[in-house]
Amino acid sequence: MKKGKPLNLDAYEQEIEDGFGRDGFELSTGIFEPRKRELAAYALGALKKERRINLRLRESDYQAIQLKAVDENIPYQTLIASLVHKYVTGRLAESKAGH
Repeated sequence: MKKGKPLNLDAYEQEIEDGFGRDGFELSTGIFEPRKRELAAYALGALKKERRINLRLRESDYQAIQLKAVDENIPYQTLIASLVHKYVTGRLAESKAGH
């Protein structure tokens, strides 16, 4: 990962981030150990089920999301996917910015 502004991760996301070692993803011992193989298989299956979509955005929103992605040091598509995931799982906090 490139150096830059640190990501704002919640506790669950940080646990996943901490699981990435030099040789790839390593599940921590704690709560994951009893179900390590099951969770690893599930994660691999979930990763394979990504779906490509086309999405139309206002130019101003597109430019703003690109700037936010640069600030977070991630690709803009990854940021959009993260926002969608957080929205559908009820974890997206309402912005205080005004809109």
